[in-house]
Amino acid sequence: MHGSLPIYSGGLGALAGDFLKQASDDALPLVGVGLLYRQGYFRQRVDAHGLQHEYWVDTDPDRLPAALVSGADGAPLTVAVPIGGERVSAQIWRVNVGRVPLYLLDSDRPENTRAARWITSRLYVGTAELRLAQYLLLGVGGVRALAAMGVEVSRLHLNEGHAAFAALELARAQLAGGASLEQALEEVRPRLAFTTHTPVEAGNDSYPIEQVATVAGGLAAEAGIGIDALAQLGRSHPDETAELFGITQFALRTSSRANAVSRRHGAVARAMWQDLWPELALERVPIGYVTNGVHVPSWLGLPMHEMLDRYLPDGWLAVAGQAAVWDAVERIPDAELWAARNAQRARLVEAVRDRSVAERLGRGDALDYSRAAASGFDPGVLTVGFARRLATYKRLRLLVSDRDAARDLLRGEHPIQIVLAGKAHPRDDDAKHMLEELFELKVLPEVGERVVFLDDYDLASAALLVQGCDLWVNLPRPPLEASGTSGMKSAINGGLQLSVLDGWWAEAHQDGNGWALSGDVDTDVEAQDARDGAELQRLLREQVVPLFYDRGADALPHGWLEMTRASLRSLAAQFSAQRMLSDYRERIYGA
Repeated sequence: MHGSLPIYSGGLGALAGDFLKQASDDALPLVGVGLLYRQGYFRQRVDAHGLQHEYWVDTDPDRLPAALVSGADGAPLTVAVPIGGERVSAQIWRVNVGRVPLYLLDSDRPENTRAARWITSRLYVGTAELRLAQYLLLGVGGVRALAAMGVEVSRLHLNEGHAAFAALELARAQLAGGASLEQALEEVRPRLAFTTHTPVEAGNDSYPIEQVATVAGGLAAEAGIGIDALAQLGRSHPDETAELFGITQFALRTSSRANAVSRRHGAVARAMWQDLWPELALERVPIGYVTNGVHVPSWLGLPMHEMLDRYLPDGWLAVAGQAAVWDAVERIPDAELWAARNAQRARLVEAVRDRSVAERLGRGDALDYSRAAASGFDPGVLTVGFARRLATYKRLRLLVSDRDAARDLLRGEHPIQIVLAGKAHPRDDDAKHMLEELFELKVLPEVGERVVFLDDYDLASAALLVQGCDLWVNLPRPPLEASGTSGMKSAINGGLQLSVLDGWWAEAHQDGNGWALSGDVDTDVEAQDARDGAELQRLLREQVVPLFYDRGADALPHGWLEMTRASLRSLAAQFSAQRMLSDYRERIYGA
């Protein structure tokens, strides 16, 4: 939602914030439930060799835009959840996201053991047992918190599998009344909708049933079911006792509606999880899609915002999800559109110049290298952005797969400059090594002057980059990109896309609104990388750079600006959070 609440790590967290903000704008009767991670996601410092160092910073909830929910006696309202042999107590913080309340559970209570207090300490790190404990607290504790506050909900939307145990909590009343597990789940299933956000295996958590029994055994006993019955719900093949318990499978089995987050991701998800419906043909597997969108007011830069206010219909932000609203970009003069883009690029370049010196000096780099980008980065140069989670499938290496070609682009008569940012998961050693390989190139003078890696990627850095970069590059190995919302944020700011035809870009790209690399799947990943790296360099050299620097007599890049208009017309409404929420209401919530 905001930089003051560091309870997110990447695109999924930012998307959740956009979702709540758009729900507020649309007056959708919705509440959010999450965990108050006291230390949030890790902070990042990269040293002079490109090695990522992680550290965590404690957050003082009393200094956050949050208030403790109190009971009738004035004391903090708490709920208790059986986790790992103890009853864990959690208090509830309320954050007002406009008109939408967000309730965050917090296990840092004095009556809890030190281990239980640690459950809500950090996001996406820790042991498997700790992750399961977080899932129990979120799913079961979330349902109990809503009940304790008297908040009645008609449908629970599970945003990824993290809250999947909510199904068991909802079924507990029916089970207590004598219903079988299947009868109880049949009763509560219509209230549950599930969104899967990743086709990457590591993003779909699975656990040995012994771990599930250790952490969730108390809950199963409380509900009156055995661990074996619970285990079957989390297996693709229920009777295969050696199979791990999968959180995604559990969520799919207990929800009435399921969706992926782009059209292509929907097809990938149906193939991934077809085994759960062996009697159905692939195309009939009940996993649809609602393509992600972004909250336009949150990500739009001020110069673009002010310019659009002058030419789009009055009150356009309230109807930004309607395609007809964006037809008015045809009336924007080239000079004004270019001025807005120049202003946003200049703001980014100013920040890069300042931060690059401070961060390089902090890494212990030589003074001349530390100063290089401060003099090399130019507000008039084509600025390319690559910023996202540093997972190996994102293929950062492709940017420099041909070092000579990359150097030519950086030092040519019409150069480019590149801004990079992103965090590798603390346990993703391959991704960390990828960053180290990139830093090996800093000995080249062109790299010091024209390429900058910004530490500690967060919401503020993301906004700066998507607003200021002229070209946004996304290079996932297909079909592993579920959506890719950073490109949508770039597009609403007049940035153009050069992306693999995967995730959102597979349905967004059309002639004249950006550039595309093949989205074909290839099991020979080395050959695929070589091919895609060469095509990336060719597109930059032969199409992107010439179009940006082709100026008319008035010094304006008319061809580039025409493509910018085509991008805004075809993408801004379709990939807005307003359109996304409309789809959820019609396809998921209303069903």
